[in-house]
Amino acid sequence: MNIPGLGMRWAGRGTMAAFALLLAAAGMQTGATAAVRSTAAAGPSDPYSPTYHHPYRRGVVPSRPVAAKMRGWAAQHHGTPLTGAAPRAAAASGPHLTYGGGNPSTGVGVTTGPPKVYLVFYGSQWGADSTNGNGDLTFPNDPAGEAPYLQEFFKGVGTGGERWSGVMTQYCDGVSKGASSCPSGSAFAGYPTGGALAGVWADGSIASPYRASGFDLASEADQAAQHFGNTDAAANRDAQYIIVSPPGTDPDSWLEQGFCAWHDWNGDASLEGGPAPSSAGDIAFTNLPYQPDAGIGCGQDFVNTGSKGALDGVSIVAGHEYAETITDQEPGTVNGTTPVLPYGWFDANFFLENADICAWLPPGADGGSMDLATATGTFAVQTTWANDAGVETPSGCEAGHKLDGVTPANTVTVSLTSSRN
Repeated sequence: MNIPGLGMRWAGRGTMAAFALLLAAAGMQTGATAAVRSTAAAGPSDPYSPTYHHPYRRGVVPSRPVAAKMRGWAAQHHGTPLTGAAPRAAAASGPHLTYGGGNPSTGVGVTTGPPKVYLVFYGSQWGADSTNGNGDLTFPNDPAGEAPYLQEFFKGVGTGGERWSGVMTQYCDGVSKGASSCPSGSAFAGYPTGGALAGVWADGSIASPYRASGFDLASEADQAAQHFGNTDAAANRDAQYIIVSPPGTDPDSWLEQGFCAWHDWNGDASLEGGPAPSSAGDIAFTNLPYQPDAGIGCGQDFVNTGSKGALDGVSIVAGHEYAETITDQEPGTVNGTTPVLPYGWFDANFFLENADICAWLPPGADGGSMDLATATGTFAVQTTWANDAGVETPSGCEAGHKLDGVTPANTVTVSLTSSRN
């Protein structure tokens, strides 16, 4: 999560050519890509970061070419930048993330129950939905098959004995602000036993704006909460809404601004367009543009090759934001013009959340991205930061972890619905 700032404007706004040119200029190769922590070490002043003048882009995933430019800026302004080996050094120096104290109004810092993911396919541009043999909603305007892939990914998270989700369970609510560990008996982050996917909504009642603002996305998340019957704060305490925009759209100018996704909550006063009202408590949501439109810039073929790797970036990026929402469910806001630090767990030195530290570490590197086996298939994911670094890898960027403070939950029942006028 980079706080107030990071984001350059690209020439050739909204074009795939912009991605191709930057990839070529940056010489992007999977094996040479370092962790996002190495690109954000400069803090909030890096003009290449997508959060520059856009503080609501919490936990932003910079595209790979923009990440390379951020690394160069950090090297120029702060000497030798942190590299892909930096998490190992951080692990050796002790805990890295600290607790932000929770939202002063609600106390919410992390998702303490089993996480519930609601996928919202935003806009009539997806086309008329149907259901495939796996019970997933599919759409005619989804040439890459992102929609069923996302559904199977989140159905699988929390199944098959996977422990990738266990890394998040070491974080908790209810400890003092600035704490770096959670004592026994804390309100730990939950584990999605039986699958994280709780609902899927094809909202074809309206067209998704071509360039949806933060306010638009937060408002759609609130509409989704109402749609699923999550009409009070208790129902949304452990919920997150992933707003998936259709192909060819440009939510929050993602292609020009050089990012793949970000997460936030409806009450963030820094949202473009302002905070979105909600009668159902605070709403955590993710802005997930149509990842295949960015190609390798947002992770295509990052772990696998050929057809097997075509959707790698979808699960890598969506998993990144899912993990960060769990550990920082309501990531701050602004007080006047001053950004407020996150309410959940974050790195106070570099303004990063748990997944940011380990983003774009290449496969084969210590703590690098890998395939996650679940009951519904195998999906590319990145590792996430563990404060008790070294449990699974020396770097602190871990692919799995024992479950801390977790009580097994009932299997989540998935609701699939569409809405058309």
